[in-house]
Amino acid sequence: MVLGILAEGESYGYAILKRIGELSGGELDWTEGLLYPLLHRLERLGHVESSWQAVAGERRRKYYRITEHGRAELAAQRRQWDTVVDALKDLWEVRGLIAGPTAEGTA
Repeated sequence: MVLGILAEGESYGYAILKRIGELSGGELDWTEGLLYPLLHRLERLGHVESSWQAVAGERRRKYYRITEHGRAELAAQRRQWDTVVDALKDLWEVRGLIAGPTAEGTA
């Protein structure tokens, strides 16, 4: 999710947390204690780069941006998630746990 957000453009921690909340409709409430270790790990792996930037009238912020290596990892992760989502949908439809399309073409 973080790599996907950074693929939209560089960002800093608090803005990433807000975007996660927006994308999840408020269902995911990540904390700084979860996000920053993840960002540091992504940076160690070469998936993101960071730089300190000063914003007029505000304190310096550490901005993160996705690297080409990170974009490749994002594409690989997306393929894996697509496979998981498709498999779960198939399983749930077979078991009648989710409704399939109706005669009118809506779920």
